[in-house]
Amino acid sequence: MNMNQNQICKDNSCKIEYSSYTCPMHPEIIRDRPGSCPKCGMALERVIVKADEENIELNYMLKRFWISTALTLPLFIVAMMNDLAPQYLPKNITMKEIQWFLFLFSLPVVLWAGWPFFVRGYNSLRTWNLNMFTLIAIGVLSAWIYSITALLFPEIFPALMRTKEGLVHVYFESAAVITTLVLLGQVLELKARSKTNDAIKTLLNLAPKSAHFIEKNGNEKEINLEDIQVGDKLRVKPGEKIPVDGIVIEGNSNIDESMITGEPIAVQKSLNDKLIGATINQNGTLVMQAQRVGSDTMLSQIVQMVSSAQRSRAPIQQLADTISGYFVPAVILCAIFAFLGWWVLGPEPHLAYAIVAAVSVLIIACPCALGLATPISIMVGTGRAALFGILIKDAQTLETMEKVTTLVVDKTGTLTQGKPKVTKLIIAKSFDENKVLQYGASLEKASEHPLAEAVLEYAKDKGISLLRVDNFNSITGKGIEGEVENKKVVLGSDKYLNSLNISTEEFISQADELRTDAKTVIFMAIDSKLSSIFCIEDPIKETSLEAIKQLKRDGIDIVMLSGDNEKTANAVAKKLGISKVHANVMPEDKGDIVKQLQNDAQIVAMAGDGINDAPALALADVGIAMGTGTDVAIQSAGITLIKGDLLGIVKVRKLSHATMNNIRQNLFFAFIYNTLGVPVAAGILYPFFGILLSPVIAATAMSFSSVSVILNALRLKNIKI
Repeated sequence: MNMNQNQICKDNSCKIEYSSYTCPMHPEIIRDRPGSCPKCGMALERVIVKADEENIELNYMLKRFWISTALTLPLFIVAMMNDLAPQYLPKNITMKEIQWFLFLFSLPVVLWAGWPFFVRGYNSLRTWNLNMFTLIAIGVLSAWIYSITALLFPEIFPALMRTKEGLVHVYFESAAVITTLVLLGQVLELKARSKTNDAIKTLLNLAPKSAHFIEKNGNEKEINLEDIQVGDKLRVKPGEKIPVDGIVIEGNSNIDESMITGEPIAVQKSLNDKLIGATINQNGTLVMQAQRVGSDTMLSQIVQMVSSAQRSRAPIQQLADTISGYFVPAVILCAIFAFLGWWVLGPEPHLAYAIVAAVSVLIIACPCALGLATPISIMVGTGRAALFGILIKDAQTLETMEKVTTLVVDKTGTLTQGKPKVTKLIIAKSFDENKVLQYGASLEKASEHPLAEAVLEYAKDKGISLLRVDNFNSITGKGIEGEVENKKVVLGSDKYLNSLNISTEEFISQADELRTDAKTVIFMAIDSKLSSIFCIEDPIKETSLEAIKQLKRDGIDIVMLSGDNEKTANAVAKKLGISKVHANVMPEDKGDIVKQLQNDAQIVAMAGDGINDAPALALADVGIAMGTGTDVAIQSAGITLIKGDLLGIVKVRKLSHATMNNIRQNLFFAFIYNTLGVPVAAGILYPFFGILLSPVIAATAMSFSSVSVILNALRLKNIKI
């Protein structure tokens, strides 16, 4: 892997491998091995997690936590008994011996269990990336070094700070307890963070471990999923999972694709139908040919897309980043001022109070919760969407989706099923139906338009053979022309034929009647004479009407685009309750319509599925591609609806609202926590109530603040969308 271990990928373009590690708070940090982030000190995580991978960092922290706890408990008990109930201590033990006991037990806790914090704190100072470990290291070491100095050289302290025995109060138990509590916070945080990857682990667990490989001689053997090659023949038995993406070459069955599309109804599959890896074969035996294996399968691409989205940064994160950049230096200044204030103005013993206040400020103000507030919610939200068949490319898309005011929807393949069928062929006098259909289908074979498939399928059903086409030409958005058996054949709109001085008057009234019933009409001419019209119907998706209703109820303005003429487009729009329609739209016009809406201060989402939708999808504030559409459209979009269902837009809107509200809650909690915590730790309540926060209480509050932010983000796993 060509990257140094602290590579920074500023534009997210670095080569990411399966074994790469990154930081949830700073995804631009990419390393080829586990470790800590050089910016915030957090443990790095795999870019793409493994389903059953052991959490090395969690085990590492757990070991230190349990040993630290075992040593800290007796230390804490002795310290508390000495302060609150000295009569229960053995009579022959002196205070000096108790202090040495506290020192010896705190030694491995601070220097061994807390060593990772000091390393990360040192690195933060060395690189001037001040973070939570800067504050922890300074706070713990300040209390511990002060205590060692008091133990070894009590005579250098003012007389008022010394007891009758000439000793000075020490804070070994505070240093040890703070270290243990920070370790506890790290353990809880790592456990909670691992749950944010549950969505990816769930997806990874969908894939089977092996497959039945059919050898050339017909024998079968079981092979690992990793050994499958493109072109391999595989047998899938009832109840088994489809191993990789491919096509059916023998047999038929019903396939449960709900884990990919969210659609509970099984899909019937037969010869040449596509199969998606990890879906479940229900009742028949299939022989399939592998077409996409390894990282090329849809499941692998979904996992990679979710991982990429989780590593991306939402614009709202910039606020937290800006504040964090000034926060740690400001906290250190607050700690210095608190120390000086207590030393100069505080009661006796001045130095002891000053140490307590400064350490409490440093510990309670650790900005971990502030840094985690946004990325943790994004990780959970994008993972949750993936389980519903909604792929979100990046965090910015998820954030923008909440603000969308206008949805621009392409008709064919988005609102409609995208599977047009010829329902009627009307032939002009003196023309033979079979010959007209043969010429028309032969010409359409060279076209990539969705309606061409309908004509070809109609000809196939009629048993019509195709002929050679010469001088084929396609005029985008208008029609096609070519020569078949030395006759010039033209198919397209009536306007296009009229522009070629071909009269369409004979069929205009019939065409208008069909259009008002939401049918599409293609005119055809042979040697400049009108020969026929094809009536084509593309049924509206069952879910489109409900999706439009819910989006309008949510205040979204719906705009429909269609290449059809106004009568057909308006007929479809009327059925769906859409009042704003752009008909006769050329592919290049779609982007212009999106731009115009943006110029009118609209936040625009564009939903489409075709190659001609790609520019508009890229121009829109949020591009939404149907997973049933072309790869170009999907690559141009920020959101992909695998099922190709507009109800997915309703779901992603709800998820966007929930995720952004969750982030705001996290940021509010983190800001309030630090805004209130620092003054209290500095001793602002002492003059009024005699309350001075203990460093131990500060450490407890700091540890659980981060955990609470993560737990709040995990609530997104339970929202109903």
